[in-house]
Amino acid sequence: MIFRQLYDATSSTYTYLLADEDTREAVYIDTVYEQVQRDRALLDELNLTLKYVLDTHCHADHVTAAWLMKQKTGCKIVSAEAVGADPVDVQVKPGDRIAFGRHHLEVRATPGHTDGCVTYVTEDHKMAFTGDALLIRGCGRSDFQQGNAGTLFHSITEQIFSLPDDCIIYPAHDYAGRTRSTVGEEKAFNPRVGGGASEQDFVGYMKAMRLPHPKKIDIALPANLRSGMPEDGQAPSEPDWADVRVTFSGVPEVEPEWVHQHQPEITILDVREAEELENEYDRLDGAVIVPLSQLRERVGEVPNEKPVVCFCRSGRRSAMAVSILKENGFERVANIHGGLLKWRDSGL
Repeated sequence: MIFRQLYDATSSTYTYLLADEDTREAVYIDTVYEQVQRDRALLDELNLTLKYVLDTHCHADHVTAAWLMKQKTGCKIVSAEAVGADPVDVQVKPGDRIAFGRHHLEVRATPGHTDGCVTYVTEDHKMAFTGDALLIRGCGRSDFQQGNAGTLFHSITEQIFSLPDDCIIYPAHDYAGRTRSTVGEEKAFNPRVGGGASEQDFVGYMKAMRLPHPKKIDIALPANLRSGMPEDGQAPSEPDWADVRVTFSGVPEVEPEWVHQHQPEITILDVREAEELENEYDRLDGAVIVPLSQLRERVGEVPNEKPVVCFCRSGRRSAMAVSILKENGFERVANIHGGLLKWRDSGL
């Protein structure tokens, strides 16, 4: 199985990508609206087809990217029936399975933080994606949004702690840089529900907590009941000057073929060194030449009336040139994917 754990620093949210190595079918768990470009880029770079986007519950601290991912990839939205979100393609109940390739995720109801909380467990019971029901040395709060400490205690002890001790726990959040735990660890060391804690112990602990409401709750809850769809039903605008794709590393890129077809409408910035340009065959007609080593000092020589696309031998140095231009106020700027090497391979 292909597995990636991704992180949104603003909301401290973990997003998980799982995919079948053979069929390349993939699922995302707990996506974040602002991270759609990153998550789409990872799918493209790993050559994966997104089949489902899943949420573990109706989040109060960030807006899900479920609806937007469906618009961009054609995947199906999965949510617990108890959440009542709409639009949703697959409303899951306890015992349901979400299949991707030869793998599947088992749905376990784990309410208590919210009524619609579920935990997704891999078919081999080696990985559990617990949402906010069980965190690393903690758990989700139970003081708002249908929260109930007693219900949460039974969800954790009966649905999660019944998994093998070596089952890896992957939560939806962590605020201290921890990435994973195990069922055995949490049973032993979780200060709220581990170490033989009784329901009375747990409920008493949870009732004594005094936490501020999540900052984005008034925005996130109604948006997540729409699976992240904006109120106007419109996806955010994307660059309209070119077919720009953003890489997983965050670099906007255009393909050599597009550049070849639109050369009169753009400025090409070649950032290679002088000794690399001795052969005229290696040059692009009309390109502005400013070596990367001098670009910061000579950025004023780069015209800004047209979109700028950056170019070098492999596309690596020119990716840095894109960053430098953006730092200096260039908005319509992108890297030429693969540089001269791909330009040649494309027969241009």
